[in-house]
Amino acid sequence: MPTTTTPTPLPSAAQRWPLLVTLALSVTAAAVLTACSPADAQGGPPAQGPAPVGVITLQAQRVALNTELAGRTVATQVAEVRPQVTGLVKTRSFAEGSDVKAGQLLYQIDPASYQAALDSAKAALAKAEANATTARLKAGRYDQLAAVDAVSQQLRDDARAALQQAQADVEAAKAAVRTAQIDLDRTRVTAPVAGRIGRSAVTPGALVTANQATALATVQQLDPIYVDVTQTSAELLRLQRQLADGTLQRDAAGQARVTLVLEDGSTYPLEGKLQFSELQVDPASGSVTLRAQFPNPKRQLLPGMYVRAQVQTGTQAQALLAPQAAVSRDARGNATAMVIKDGKAEARVLQTAGVVQGQWLVTSGLAAGEQLIVDGLQRLRPGAPVQGVAPAAAASAPAAAH
Repeated sequence: MPTTTTPTPLPSAAQRWPLLVTLALSVTAAAVLTACSPADAQGGPPAQGPAPVGVITLQAQRVALNTELAGRTVATQVAEVRPQVTGLVKTRSFAEGSDVKAGQLLYQIDPASYQAALDSAKAALAKAEANATTARLKAGRYDQLAAVDAVSQQLRDDARAALQQAQADVEAAKAAVRTAQIDLDRTRVTAPVAGRIGRSAVTPGALVTANQATALATVQQLDPIYVDVTQTSAELLRLQRQLADGTLQRDAAGQARVTLVLEDGSTYPLEGKLQFSELQVDPASGSVTLRAQFPNPKRQLLPGMYVRAQVQTGTQAQALLAPQAAVSRDARGNATAMVIKDGKAEARVLQTAGVVQGQWLVTSGLAAGEQLIVDGLQRLRPGAPVQGVAPAAAASAPAAAH
């Protein structure tokens, strides 16, 4: 029997539509691949130019170097008022916490017994002077009689000795008068120095004794006032070497100026001067005490206040300052920065000597004239090609792959 072949039916319109869409997409993809560059066809990255980074050009400048040291304020003069005679306090003539002048009356001790002692000493002096007058007249007569051999030489010598004894009694009586007068004057307890007086330890009617251990009151001179700070001996030696080799220079007057930062963080408005440094090192702490003097007309500084003194140690003529944003720390804690060299970023390890005017004082690792990268450091790697621009321009430039 002959074989009968059944013809394949043609797809309908609904079935042909997905095939046409697939064919069109395939042609479009082939056209896109053909238009790609050879580098894109091989899967290579697109070409990139140097990354823009913000830079500043380092310049040597003259800066004043300060050292911040902690310390406390100390009164210029401190006088503890103590009685030098014994007696009852009759009056107190000052207001606690007020300013007093040197020699101003503070306390009055009952002077009655001391006045009586002075009167008795004066009477004893008058008696001694009368005896001296008699002895002097007698010695004069005996001298005349002895000249004509009317009395013996022994009697004349006795008369002269009696006169000398009477004169000595007069001098002793005068000393007793002066002593009694001093004791009487000491019943008036006065301020030994000018300054501000504290609270009183006694009230009228209290019994006080001569040279007692408890002070009646304390007077402190507050204007000017001292500030004592401590500095390590190693730091002091370093500063001395820098001054000797000319790295640091002092002003014409040779005195270091000092400013104060108070406990609340505010800056004291008046400037002080460094007076001296201690002549020996404290063996317990290895530090040296420095003393500065500050004017204190408004009594804003009180003894015992904790302060931070910024001492001007000298001036460096060729100092390099780097912004803090440009300096970072590596895993070992070393200060590092990036500079541009031959169109590429180069990492540097820095040595710094503290912060001056809000910037790092760089002692090694950078040189004047170099371009220091301050912006665009987030993704920057050493050796990457970079282009230095102004810091503001670098901040507005689009980020580039490195």
